[in-house]
Amino acid sequence: MISENLQTDELDLINKFDSKKNSSTKLNIEKFINDNKIPLALSLSGLIILGLGMFLYKDGYITGSDKIEVIQETADGQNGSNELVVEIAGSVQKPGVYKMLNDARVEDLLIAAGGVSADADRFWMEKMLNRAARLTDGQKIFIPNINEQSEVLSDKVSREGGSSFSGGNIAGEGLININTASASELESLNGIGPVYARSIIEHRPYSSVEELLSKSALKKNVYEKIKDKVSVY
Repeated sequence: MISENLQTDELDLINKFDSKKNSSTKLNIEKFINDNKIPLALSLSGLIILGLGMFLYKDGYITGSDKIEVIQETADGQNGSNELVVEIAGSVQKPGVYKMLNDARVEDLLIAAGGVSADADRFWMEKMLNRAARLTDGQKIFIPNINEQSEVLSDKVSREGGSSFSGGNIAGEGLININTASASELESLNGIGPVYARSIIEHRPYSSVEELLSKSALKKNVYEKIKDKVSVY
């Protein structure tokens, strides 16, 4: 009987100790929360924002490199803005109008046209054709054959009554060769004075008359005055 009473007393003491311990722990937790409300709130907010960000990224709401690729495709697809249209004629295998990339060179156009034909004037090409020049939209390049130069010179000789000539600066009836003409010959053109004549000479060679504009040798209003009176061969 005495033993049972002792056991009961021990259990009561243990229960009281546990109850007191739990109460003390609860008070400590409440005190910690009250003392650290702001830091805990900030930490919780940060975790929520981080979790939300990861969710949005995973589901594709936040775009990365894919968005850049879409923009690039749109830019390239707007009215063919990455292309230019040029023409090549004369002594080439496949003369015609070609669509080229906007950074294409004259050499690229020659390759697209299948190269020059057997009767192409290679001497003229070496002297006058800049294969490394960038193409411009709407540009036309003409490759003369070996007979065209001699025909032009013969015509000039016959018109001058057999007099000597200065190397073929007249490229046809009334046309002046902007690749070989002297400053005085260029100044005979309407709107061309010493300054523009020097500019034309400094920007040689030309593979087309349009390069007077693309190379900024002339202003557009001056170019319009002489474009039908000059040639490149």
